[in-house]
Amino acid sequence: MSIRVLVVDDQSLVRAGFRTILDSEDGIEVVGEAADGAEAVAQVAALAPDVVCMDVQMPGMDGLEATRLITASASTAAVLVLTTFNREDYLFEALDAGASGFLLKNSSPEQLIEAVQVVARGDALLSPDVTRRVIEAVARRVPRADAAIGEVAPPAPQASPLRVVEAPELASLTEREREVLELLAEGISNAEIAQRMWVGEATVKTHVSKVLMKLGLRDRVHAVVYAYEHGIVRPSN
Repeated sequence: MSIRVLVVDDQSLVRAGFRTILDSEDGIEVVGEAADGAEAVAQVAALAPDVVCMDVQMPGMDGLEATRLITASASTAAVLVLTTFNREDYLFEALDAGASGFLLKNSSPEQLIEAVQVVARGDALLSPDVTRRVIEAVARRVPRADAAIGEVAPPAPQASPLRVVEAPELASLTEREREVLELLAEGISNAEIAQRMWVGEATVKTHVSKVLMKLGLRDRVHAVVYAYEHGIVRPSN
């Protein structure tokens, strides 16, 4: 069966371009378009797409609010956020809203097609530069407690860039599952994890599913954020 895609963007030319790219790929079908967030929510309910390619800045309801509503609904659609704005605030808001992927609009047509295929099969996707920014930004998310309002807090000492937050659910992970979580935090694929652990990809997929279930995480992108926020791994710098 084809992957059913809804394209959401306030510019008709952009929607037409995405439609042309995606419809040219066997196994992908653009089933609808929307020009704003409210229309996107309505179209998701009416068309039941597998993937929503979602713009961020749109008049009326923006793409972030639409993503929240879609992921909180009964829909099983995965949301792939597409934007020209390489901004950390958009990135984290999109992840918090439940997006399964984040891709810049200057990505190649091949990258767009691959991104749709990845999120459609239940995986999560961040472009490599965005993954790096997630890691760097998470390392800076703990503010100095005594910083005055409006004052920019200095960077945390390199020896302890993150405050380790003990999470009781971590105790439920097996040694293998914890190792998988650490490798997920590197942003590598299941195939690369399989090579590192000397196991098959099917085994890795099982471990990843159990990690997400035990930690109550939506997907592997949120596993990256979780691992850094809880001190499972730390930035190399």
